[in-house]
Amino acid sequence: MPNTAPQTFNIVLLPGDGVGPEVTRAARDVLSVIGDFYGHQFGFTEQLIGGAAIDATGEALPAETRDACLQADAVLLGAVGGPQWDGGEVRPEQGLLAIRKAMGLFANLRPLQVSPVLAHRSPLKKEIVEGVDLIVFRELTGGVYFGEKTRTADRASDLCEYTVLEIERVARAAFHTARQRRGKVTSVDKANVMETSRLWREVVTRIGAEEFPDVRLEHALVDSMAMHLIRKPRDYDVILTENMFGDILSDEISVLGGSIGLLPSASLGTHGPGLFEPIHGSAPDIAGQDLANPVGAILSAALLLRHSLKLEDEADSIEAAVAAVLSAGAVTADLGGGLGTRGATEAVIDAIRAIHWAAAHRVQMHWA
Repeated sequence: MPNTAPQTFNIVLLPGDGVGPEVTRAARDVLSVIGDFYGHQFGFTEQLIGGAAIDATGEALPAETRDACLQADAVLLGAVGGPQWDGGEVRPEQGLLAIRKAMGLFANLRPLQVSPVLAHRSPLKKEIVEGVDLIVFRELTGGVYFGEKTRTADRASDLCEYTVLEIERVARAAFHTARQRRGKVTSVDKANVMETSRLWREVVTRIGAEEFPDVRLEHALVDSMAMHLIRKPRDYDVILTENMFGDILSDEISVLGGSIGLLPSASLGTHGPGLFEPIHGSAPDIAGQDLANPVGAILSAALLLRHSLKLEDEADSIEAAVAAVLSAGAVTADLGGGLGTRGATEAVIDAIRAIHWAAAHRVQMHWA
């Protein structure tokens, strides 16, 4: 039974582009059911971002969207981008970078647990991926994505910069999480070549030694890490890395579980609301066809409950329902199933109801 008092929360929805509106709707429906069971009131407001915002306002992040997000208890994002905005002076991805910066979100968390019943869907051998349980901490506001950019007719440059403060705060977040898990951090850099990576390694080593001596720290170069994540992903617990490396590596590991559509993410700052989104992108080729896998967005809603709203039981309820649905094979086409976006969402909602009914009647559930 619920052990938290009913509360009221303001959640801003940023459906965005492509399949974003479909998966955001799925997550909203699941949150509404959770609210009904636990007595919470979730107030949802939709705002524009990305390509949809460019079409409507000429800006990728309108001021109204930014202000609404800053005043919210949490923000749930669908996806941004699509080929119709490629090459434009204003690009959808600028809205995503801008909202992260405006909200002070410096750590992006991407957890991955490979379900035993879906290990066979991975492009890797089952014995390699079965039992994988890791989380990537990606620094989100520094590095080459935010450095000074120059462009001439025959030359371009992107400046990669990091400060000690930027490295310290994401390192502490990663070490703290590792202490609650299996006690290991793998810090990924390119310290044999890049000066920013040498600073990164020095700062992470100091934070680990001075503040988290009980957590084991190892360092890895990004190129070898890309190989090790395919060869031996079970070796890793918490992976800590800078912005661009984290962007690339977290997309690499997303396929280990069988589909990029399964993975959620959380972007967090020191204070204020977090931003939560599936990592699969806008997938414009399947947009509007009821084909998108909603699980990544639904699990992002669980992270929203846990990290921004501090509703641990409610988050556990969603995750248990998703695990039950995956175990039962009630999945979308990307996982070999026959359900559409709405059907998969309803399967999760039905599982939530079944789990709560079983808890109320003290009945043990068995899933096929």
